Order: sequence, then C-alpha cells, then structure tokens
Amino acid sequence: MQMDFPLAEEPDAAAAEAGRKLFTGPVDFLKGVVAMSGLPPADRIEVCFAGRSNVGKSTLINALTGRKSLARASNTPGRTQEINYFTLGDSHYLVDLPGYGYANAPVKVVEKWQRLLKQYLSGRPTLRRAFVLIDARHGIKKVDEDILTLLDSSAVTFQCVLTKADKVKAKDRDRVLAQVRGALAKHPAAFPEIVLTSSEKGTGIATLRAIIAGLE
Repeated sequence: MQMDFPLAEEPDAAAAEAGRKLFTGPVDFLKGVVAMSGLPPADRIEVCFAGRSNVGKSTLINALTGRKSLARASNTPGRTQEINYFTLGDSHYLVDLPGYGYANAPVKVVEKWQRLLKQYLSGRPTLRRAFVLIDARHGIKKVDEDILTLLDSSAVTFQCVLTKADKVKAKDRDRVLAQVRGALAKHPAAFPEIVLTSSEKGTGIATLRAIIAGLE
C-alpha cells in the first residue's frame, strides 16, 4: 500500500545535474516588493518559499544557491515585510516571502502583509509552486494551517519542505511526519510528496534543486 505524502526520493543523475546547474549559475537579488505594482514582469517560471519566522527559510535559500548571505535572516523575526525576488539565470525567479506568525509584529503590518500575500498568490500566472517550510521538530501549527488554506483558495500547488531534519531524533521524526501527513491530507492544493532537508548537513538540497529545475 502506497503511503500518502511519501518523502521525495533522491533525483537521478540527470535531474540532479539539471538542479545543480540551475542553482550554481548566476543568482542575483533583483528587488524587494511591497506592492503588486512593484512585481517584475511575469516572464519566466517562478517558485516561492513561505514559512513561519525562525523556520530556517533564509538558511535554506542560501544552501540551495551555495551563497552564504544571499538571503538574509533578520535579527528580529517578522521584521522583513517585503517579497524578495532573486533571479536564477534568465529562466527562473526564486521568491522569498516574509516570515509569518511572529506574535510581536504590529497588527497593521500583519494585515498589510496578508493582503499583499493574497494578491500575489492569486494573481501571479507564472507561479509554478509554493514551498512551505515546516520545522521538523514541531510539525504543522495553527499559523501554518492559515497559509495552507490560503494556498488552497488561491489554487496554488504547494509542497511541504521539512527543515532542520538534523535536529530531530528518528523516533520523533516519525511522529512529526505522521502529524504533517495528516494535516496535508486536508489540503487539496498539497503536492503529494514531502522534502526532508537539513541546510547544515546538506540533506535534501539536491532533491529540492532538481524538483525546481524540473518544473515547467
């Protein structure tokens, strides 16, 4: 019997090489966007990364691109309220969405961000997939459910990426995976594979690169 939401397998040699070439080629910060009018032209494949504050999103983006400080983590979680665009060569946009779920962010800031996020997700025709980062130590929380529901309503396919896998013991990982799988089963926009990653150990980096390089 096939398990729902299995862990993504490691890519074959050709897929791994395509992913490596995409992410080790030219990668540059393009712009930070605070309104829909500031979005760059929708002229290439686009993927976005979302995750609650402190989930390790900047660290993962840096690991994917092999750059130590391409994406910068704020010292104050929840402070960065821009949609940050990066170019992968001339074929892809990589989009870093602001971290969500930080209790100390001002209410008006949160509301403005939520409006922008909804507009972005529902109005970006070249957005091929959203990668939602979940801390492997904690699983899916209520604040994550809110973003998953928004992705459902926006009809944007999203894939769950578990971060910090090296921080979790095997027995605890199985428990968290069961919780995550149960939560994802309720979301029609969820892609039916989970990517397990550790930016520190390099786990899952080649797999995630290959997935992105394979999107059309």
